[in-house]
Amino acid sequence: MIRTVLPLSADDRQMLEKWLRSQTAPASLVRRARLILMLADGIPQREIIETLGCDFGFIQRWKHSFTERGTAGLGNQPRGRRPDALTPKDEARILAATRKPPTDGSTHWSTRRLGRVLGYSHVVIANVWKRAGLKPHRLERYMASNDPDFERKAADVIGLYLNPPANAAVFCVDEKSHIQALDRRDRILPFSPGRAERHGFEYVRHGTLSLLAAMETRTGEVIGQTVARHTSAEFVAFLTALVEAQPAEREIHIIADNLATHKTKRVAQFLEAHQNVKMHYTPTYSSWLNQVEMWFSKIERQMLRRGVFTSVGDLSRKIKRYIKLYNQTATPIRWSYSNPKHRIKPAIGSGNTLH
Repeated sequence: MIRTVLPLSADDRQMLEKWLRSQTAPASLVRRARLILMLADGIPQREIIETLGCDFGFIQRWKHSFTERGTAGLGNQPRGRRPDALTPKDEARILAATRKPPTDGSTHWSTRRLGRVLGYSHVVIANVWKRAGLKPHRLERYMASNDPDFERKAADVIGLYLNPPANAAVFCVDEKSHIQALDRRDRILPFSPGRAERHGFEYVRHGTLSLLAAMETRTGEVIGQTVARHTSAEFVAFLTALVEAQPAEREIHIIADNLATHKTKRVAQFLEAHQNVKMHYTPTYSSWLNQVEMWFSKIERQMLRRGVFTSVGDLSRKIKRYIKLYNQTATPIRWSYSNPKHRIKPAIGSGNTLH
């Protein structure tokens, strides 16, 4: 139980009691005077809340105002004055409290909860957060690479984007696995002015497939193949088809991540048999370096997320149709590196530094 004893001088008590007995004083002023007297008498805050029909924020706000300005702080603010004007000390107090975790078990503050604790209006808290650029409700995730050879691998990949070897083909390769062929039990209600497209809650699973895709960085075109499972054998078969579609002996650079199926004995044998093919592995936890991931994000947003598929075969056909139509207007990704001198110095596939 919270019990606060507020120091009160004899003159202040006399003035507060005079307001309580007044027949003409505003009801709001009488209520604030009763609050200060109850705090001075050590009455628990829970009892004050029940008696006055107020909340914790009301108590803190007028307690703070009385502490700062005495009985003058209990009156209505004159017209033209900004309500809840803050001093630099007040603002620093709000910012310091915002950066500390709440004590009620929640993970972050809201303007109203912090306002109740500190005794300020939620609008005041929101304005302070806006000026300071604080957004406690927002959460961003990041992925940090633990690859000890991060610099060299990243420079190798970036170099292939910025300055690829002459007359060579550069492909970004990866798998999008476990794509579900989902059908809807209820019909889709189309969107209309003021209303979004609506899908029924229930769906039917018809199985899954995986998509192997290779994006050529020079043109932006995508070569795709759907498979039942993403095994090393399927990956090597896809690479074989990719190489056979290129002119004989053409130098081919393949950018891939560190998935286990990309580094098996089958893959090593394939590379041994195709000396014109060179694999470039991105650093661990660095999928953002592989351009085909951007295309996977696009097909997910534009087709897969809201698509309706009556079977795995239907899903495969629609993926292939999407790729065919996409390639008609495909454009390369304009990769840029804002400050190569900051951390990574790009290098081309042969290992030469790009200046």
